Amino acid sequence: MLYIFFAPGFEETEAVATLDMIRRAEVEIKSVGVGAKTVTGSHGITVVCDLLDSEISLSGLEGIILPGGMPGTLNLEKSPTVQAAIDHAARRDLLICAICAAPSILGNLGMLTGRRYTCFPGFEQRIEGGQYTGSRVERDGKLITAKGPGASILFALEIIRQTAGEQIAHKVEVNLQ
Repeated sequence: MLYIFFAPGFEETEAVATLDMIRRAEVEIKSVGVGAKTVTGSHGITVVCDLLDSEISLSGLEGIILPGGMPGTLNLEKSPTVQAAIDHAARRDLLICAICAAPSILGNLGMLTGRRYTCFPGFEQRIEGGQYTGSRVERDGKLITAKGPGASILFALEIIRQTAGEQIAHKVEVNLQ
C-alpha cells in the first residue's frame, strides 16, 4: 500500500496526476487528507481523499508520496501524521517520494545527506548535505524526487517501476499515447 498525502495548498498536477498514473498501474494506493478528507489545492481545486490522516495504518505500508505546492509543503511538514509516516518509511527502508518543494521536508530531516535528489529550482539552496542534480526525476535507492508539475508523469512512472516493475510502467506509458 502506498499513501499520497494531500495537505491544504497541495500542487494539484503533482498530486492528482501521480495518483491517477499509479492507479492505472493497479498499484494499491490511497489518498490521505491532512486535517480533512476534503482538501483544496494551491490553485483552488478541491479533492475528496480516500482517508483522513487519523485513519491511516502504517502496517503494510510500502511507501509514501509527498506532493509539493505552497503552502501544501509547509502543511505536510507541520503534520505529526506525515512526520510519523516519513519516519516509519525511513526506518524500514520503504519508498519515499517527494516532488517540487516537498524534498525540502526530507532535507530538513537530514534525509538527503549524501544522496542524489532534485526539487523545484531554488529549493536546493535550503537543503544541506545532498547532491542536487537538477534532473526532472532522480532516484537514489528507495528515494525518488522530482522537479515540479511538468515532471509529474515521469515521477509517477518511476514510482510504478519501483512498485510494479518495468513492464507495467512501460504498459502505462504506452497507453498514455
